[in-house]
Amino acid sequence: MIALGGGVVGDMVGFAAATYQRGIDFVQIPTTLLSQVDSSVGGKTGVNHRLGKNMIGAFHQPVAVLIDTDVLATLPANEMSAGMAEVIKYGLLGDEAFLTWIEDHLDALMSKHSDAISTAIEQSCQMKAEIVARDEREGGVRALLNLGHTFGHAIEAHLGYGGWLHGEAVGAGMVLAARVSGAMGMLVESEVQRVVLICERANLPTEPPKGMTPDDFFRHMAVDKKNVDGRLRLVLMRALGAAYLEENAPMALLDDVLTACCH
Repeated sequence: MIALGGGVVGDMVGFAAATYQRGIDFVQIPTTLLSQVDSSVGGKTGVNHRLGKNMIGAFHQPVAVLIDTDVLATLPANEMSAGMAEVIKYGLLGDEAFLTWIEDHLDALMSKHSDAISTAIEQSCQMKAEIVARDEREGGVRALLNLGHTFGHAIEAHLGYGGWLHGEAVGAGMVLAARVSGAMGMLVESEVQRVVLICERANLPTEPPKGMTPDDFFRHMAVDKKNVDGRLRLVLMRALGAAYLEENAPMALLDDVLTACCH
């Protein structure tokens, strides 16, 4: 099977390939920036359910991933921004030098300069492949790839998987993760604002959707796959470029941050 398209196409085709005859080969040919830097690599496949993001799925690695940056020439601006959210994520979770490179080249990236785009894709795929090689089925370190995603998935579920693009929700989610990390004393305010600014420059949302409440977040985050024994686990940052998995998320502090950000 061949998955020619964006992240949704890749996830659906990969899931079909994983289930047909208990698994057949498939090739990923991603056509959006988000799928090129993230979803086509790593073997996660699945479909959404009204109760949560990617609730039905399987791990099934493609036999090859073929990336042609020329297809991005016709990619709409909002899809470009959505893909940039995942690129920014890699800098925030594990490589502050890459984050600085993104900041320095963001204008070239957003204007689809081929050299900058190729570098961003290569670096992002390399970082993800290294993490997946260490933890294919997300028993540990792979969970760090979900930086911004617990909040982002809650936003997507709240909006019915139709209001915001996945990368847009991740952008707002990364800002929330930065604000929680700041409230816990791990990031100083200038670092939190650095996250806000780079997301703003990439034309990503930096606040939750209007009308979404802290209770809405908690309801959707309660079914997050990283949770253990009913405890909410979040990917936060000890420093920019140094993400970690918070096993006992402080609920009162989290509620305060969400209350301050929700409108």
